[in-house]
Amino acid sequence: MSDTKYKILLVDDEVDILEFISYNLEKEGYKVYTAQNGVEAIKLAEKKTPDLIILDVMMPEMDGIAACEEIRKISSLQNVVIAFLTARGEDYSQIAGFEAGADDYITKPIRPKVLVSRVKALLKRTGGGIVTEQAVENSTTITIGNLVIDKERYLINSEGVEMILPRKEFELLSLLVSKPGKVFTREEIYYSVWGDNVVVGDRTIDVHIRKLREKIGNDHIKTLKGIGYKFVE
Repeated sequence: MSDTKYKILLVDDEVDILEFISYNLEKEGYKVYTAQNGVEAIKLAEKKTPDLIILDVMMPEMDGIAACEEIRKISSLQNVVIAFLTARGEDYSQIAGFEAGADDYITKPIRPKVLVSRVKALLKRTGGGIVTEQAVENSTTITIGNLVIDKERYLINSEGVEMILPRKEFELLSLLVSKPGKVFTREEIYYSVWGDNVVVGDRTIDVHIRKLREKIGNDHIKTLKGIGYKFVE
């Protein structure tokens, strides 16, 4: 049994799935809340401030993608980890999930022990991860050129425009700016941002890089084909 007090919000429109997954997570000591659609999930998330939200994609009233996008706009939920758990395994569906701000994408069916293992790996990173601790140990902000990164609020200021970034986008940017000019391989990025126990799709980094470029411009993040990425001032 886990002695953690982690709170998990489980969102699925199928009651039997909610009951089955809740049972297995509660056995591990987690506090589990459930919702059956995106609208209900957003309200419950604001009320309970969970550490992890597990979302289905296809749901009535508001689907998981839209719910994820809305949750990422709520400042009090910036640190919540969001994972999709769905039977939709297509590449375009996974890309849509990551673009909405998800941290992981898990396809059904999945054995309970495997799901619990993925949950544990995701929750290990709720404290902010390796990246933000490495960037500047004794400061809560990083200033590089016209970009200011506020590590406490997951906020960036780019040329006077403030933006709150989804968790993984923020951690990826923090990693790159921690050593401007250094080429970070895809393997280094996967480990530092997602952890070696979390399985993510091949397109995950590409999606997050593209989203960052949309927000801070194309000139700061350079691609080294077949190797990785680097940040330039």
